[in-house]
Amino acid sequence: MMNTFNNRPFSERIKIRIRFLWTVLILMFLYMVFVGEMGWGDTRYMTTLAENVSRWIVFGGLMYVIIQIIRHKKMLTSRGKLISQSKKESDERQQFLHDKSGGIVVDLLLLFILFITATTAMLNMPAFNTAVTILTVTIVLKVGSYLLYSKMY
Repeated sequence: MMNTFNNRPFSERIKIRIRFLWTVLILMFLYMVFVGEMGWGDTRYMTTLAENVSRWIVFGGLMYVIIQIIRHKKMLTSRGKLISQSKKESDERQQFLHDKSGGIVVDLLLLFILFITATTAMLNMPAFNTAVTILTVTIVLKVGSYLLYSKMY
């Protein structure tokens, strides 16, 4: 599967990413509606930290996905941007640093922990405190190892 994805022209890969980002955006809106319908977002049971973190994760995530959709669509209209991004993504040093700092596994773990943290912020404060601690440690390890390896290599 991955081989067939990498064998496609770069513009086709960008189109697939755009479709994936639209799917993520729709799922995020469905999550927000589900949370609203279930009444989980009751701020009477949330600490200020939990309220702020859940807002940053949900609305920050929405903004990030929307910005990525716009960025990728602009990339398709400009051949120069498309070539520049293609070169950037095929840079072996950047791929090596990404792999050394956890790679796709840690990236997916971060997404999963973000979802868990946003959800537990509305349901259970001890679970939220644990999730936000794990999220913080994971981010520090990812960024720290990336910076460390970027200095070494």
